[in-house]
Amino acid sequence: MQRIPGSEVTNSVTWSAADAGDLTGRVALVTGANSGIGYETTRVLAVHGAHVIMACRDREKAARARDKLESQLDRSSLELLDLDLSDLASVRAAAERVVAQHARLDLLINNAGVMGTPYRQTADGFELQMATNHLGHFALTGLLVDRLVTTERSRIITVSSHMHRLGRIRAEDVATTKARNSWIQYSTTKLANLLFVAELSRRLEEGGFRTVALAAHPGWTRSNLAGTGASLSRSRVRRRLSRIAGANVGQSATGGALPLLCAATSSHVRNGQYVGPGGAFGMYGPPRVVRRSRRSRDMKSAARLWEASEELTGVRYSVRAAL
Repeated sequence: MQRIPGSEVTNSVTWSAADAGDLTGRVALVTGANSGIGYETTRVLAVHGAHVIMACRDREKAARARDKLESQLDRSSLELLDLDLSDLASVRAAAERVVAQHARLDLLINNAGVMGTPYRQTADGFELQMATNHLGHFALTGLLVDRLVTTERSRIITVSSHMHRLGRIRAEDVATTKARNSWIQYSTTKLANLLFVAELSRRLEEGGFRTVALAAHPGWTRSNLAGTGASLSRSRVRRRLSRIAGANVGQSATGGALPLLCAATSSHVRNGQYVGPGGAFGMYGPPRVVRRSRRSRDMKSAARLWEASEELTGVRYSVRAAL
C-alpha cells in the first residue's frame, strides 16, 4: 500500500473562523449551502468577502437561506445555482452555467450529502447515496477542473466522515446496484470521498498544478443530514428519533464547519490532507490534520475507483498524471 503524501498528523495552532483571512475577489462554490455546515461555511466565506455560489437542490430553501444571510450580514455576495447531485444532467447543466458566468473558481467545497436513505436508484441507475455523495461530486469537480486549475491558489475540499472506517468499496459495483445496509452504504460513500481526494491530489501534484485537493470532516455535528435520510423511511419512529438527534446531539453547525473552512483557507494545510476536529475522539474541538483509515490510503483502490467513476459518469478529467 502506498502512503498518501501529506497524510501524517500535524499539531498546528488553534484555528478559528477569524483566521480565514481576506477573501475579497475570490469565488467559492458550496454544494448543499442552504443548511447545516454548508450554510455556516457559506456565511463565513461571505463575511470574509468571497462571492459564494450556493449550489442547492431545492430552489425555495436556497432562496430563503440566501435572504436570511443577506439580512444578517453587513456585506455579502451570494448567487443561487440549481444542482441535484443525484442527477448527472443537473450536474452538467450547473457546471456549464458556472463556466459560462465565471472566469475563475477559487474554492469548490463538495459538502452536500444524504445519509442512511432506504435503497433506491436514481434516474442514472446509481444507488442514491453513492450518486449524491460521491459520483455527483466526482462529475461536478471534473466538469469544473479547468476553471480551478487556471485559478491561482485554488482548492477543492470534499467532505467525508468518521464513518468512512466502516465502508467497503466493491470495484465491480461502484454504482451499488444491489441492495445493502443503508448505514454501511453511507460509510462506503464516505470512503469513496477520501479515495477520490487521494487520487485527485496525486494527479494534481504529479501534473504540476498548483490547485490542491483536501478532505475534511465535521465530527459529530447537529444537522438535518440524518433526518433527510429518515424522511424517506417508512418508519415513523425512525423519522422522529432522527429529527430529535439531529437537533440536539453533537456540536453546532458553526463548529462543524470549521474543518471545512480550515481546509479551504488555512496556510498550514497541504495537498491531500484530511482535516477534522482535534478534540475528544476526533468528534469535537478546533480543526487539525487528522488520520484516516488504512483502507482509505490504498492508492490502488483509489485508482480503481477513479476509473469506475469516469466510466459511470462519463466525465473524464483534463488533469492527467502518470499512473
